[in-house]
Amino acid sequence: MSEHTVLAQGQLVSLAVAVLLIATIVQCSVRVAHHAEVLAAKVGEPYGTMILTLSAVLVEVIILAIMMTKDVSPTLVRDTIYSAVMLDINGILGLAALLGGLKHGEQPYNDDSSKTYVVMIMTAMGISMIVPEFIPDAKWHIYSAFTIVAMVVLYAVFLRMQVGAHSYFFSYSYPKAKRSAKAIAPDQTSDLAHEDSEEVESVSVSVGVLIAGIVLIGFLAEIMSVLLDAGLEGTGAPPALMAVVVAGISAAPEILTALRAALANRMQSVVNIAMGASLSTVILTVPVMEGIALYTGQPFIMAMTPLQTVMVAITLIVAAINLNDGETNAIEGMTHFVLFATFVMLTLIGL
Repeated sequence: MSEHTVLAQGQLVSLAVAVLLIATIVQCSVRVAHHAEVLAAKVGEPYGTMILTLSAVLVEVIILAIMMTKDVSPTLVRDTIYSAVMLDINGILGLAALLGGLKHGEQPYNDDSSKTYVVMIMTAMGISMIVPEFIPDAKWHIYSAFTIVAMVVLYAVFLRMQVGAHSYFFSYSYPKAKRSAKAIAPDQTSDLAHEDSEEVESVSVSVGVLIAGIVLIGFLAEIMSVLLDAGLEGTGAPPALMAVVVAGISAAPEILTALRAALANRMQSVVNIAMGASLSTVILTVPVMEGIALYTGQPFIMAMTPLQTVMVAITLIVAAINLNDGETNAIEGMTHFVLFATFVMLTLIGL
């Protein structure tokens, strides 16, 4: 059944099929994340978490790139990045720290990683989503090109630090985890979800599933965007709902992985996943989307609204304070989760 056939069945059918497609895309995204975890297990930290976050961001970028070829809101990219940051930092980190804190009390991690992530996210979002408010329309293409270069340079330096001499910033040694010398030092993603599958799933299979899954997600996303637009037309749904859907699809597997890590008392993985996903979303999505804008000659609205700017500022200030001492607890998790609930409420009332 083609999308045109579904559209001909009416608005309700279009919406129902769109919901089914979203569920299917989430399942594909979870499978992509699982095989990314298998690869991550073989390379260890910090490479493991980097593979996890990059695979999730790649899914988001592909969905956005496909949707932006349609007649969609010019604020979709901005709203998706904003939603992803709220989901990752306040939703994933908040819920994981809350549940992990209730179970284990204070949970340690390497505070070098959190400090690095916060300052990088603040810089990237400031350059790409706050400063554009003050750029004249006639100069947008110049600043857009600058933004692409700035994001690429920022990520290149960050990546060199993450996998080079400062890779220990993103690892944590757990003294209570008595394992062999091969498994003690860095935080191991393999402890979380794939100990059984690690032996039977080869690297080639995982790479193949990753590629096939991402292609399938892109194909389904194109149909989903058309049907969801038709299904929501005239319903009074919040304008940013599509952005939340896109951000939620990419965040779904990260939520499961982070919660498993928190309940296993491995907060370093949670920090790497939540903060790393936020940073990757901004620093990788922006140059791709800005490149599309330059190619098509049609700029996107990247400057956040005053309310979005306030929410991001509060989130990063709270994160900088909470993640400054190398330990999280349930109270810190609750502060972020309340901010996430505030984001959800603001979205529902159309702000």
